[in-house]
Amino acid sequence: MSDNCLFCKIIKGDIPSTRIYESDRVIGFVDLHPQAKKHFLFVHKNHTSNINEMAYDGHSLVDVYQAIAEFTKKEQLDFSGFRVVTNQGKHSGQTVFHTHFHVLGGEHLGHFGS
Repeated sequence: MSDNCLFCKIIKGDIPSTRIYESDRVIGFVDLHPQAKKHFLFVHKNHTSNINEMAYDGHSLVDVYQAIAEFTKKEQLDFSGFRVVTNQGKHSGQTVFHTHFHVLGGEHLGHFGS
C-alpha cells in the first residue's frame, strides 16, 4: 500500500466509502461522482499505479474481474448490461494512480466503440 494514495486510504478505512463488495483481495465501492445511474469502483488491495503495471501480475487482474463478475451477477446488472472502464495515464483522464475499474450500468449507456 502507498501512504499517499487515496484508494489505499479507503482500503485501510482511513477514508470512509460506501462499500458494495469486499473480499480478502478486492474492494468495490460507490463512485462519489457517478457518470451513470449505477457507478462503482473496483480496486485490488495490492497497490499498482495503472493497468499496464497490474498486467504483470495476472492474478490481480483476475481477482478484480472475478469480483466484478460476482457483483454484477448478484445485482443483476449482467441481465441489462454494464460497462467496465479503466483509464491509463493523465491524458486518458486518470486522476487517482491506483489501478481501478469503473463499473457503470443501471440505465441505457450511450454507444461506445463497436
